[in-house]
Amino acid sequence: MNDEFNMSMRKFLKQVGVTSQQAIEKALRDADAQPGQSFEAKVVLTIDGLDVRHEVNGTIKGVE
Repeated sequence: MNDEFNMSMRKFLKQVGVTSQQAIEKALRDADAQPGQSFEAKVVLTIDGLDVRHEVNGTIKGVE
């Protein structure tokens, strides 16, 4: 893979990480989540033009 690909990939993943964290933090505030309350989370990545469907599941624990 070349430098242009690597840079575009890093930029995309950084945007995903930052905007996802912001959305999760806002949702936790808006829901008035209880300290230590856990939430099941799922992210699904698809890429137009490629046969890609990648799913990540996990648990997010609210602020203590």
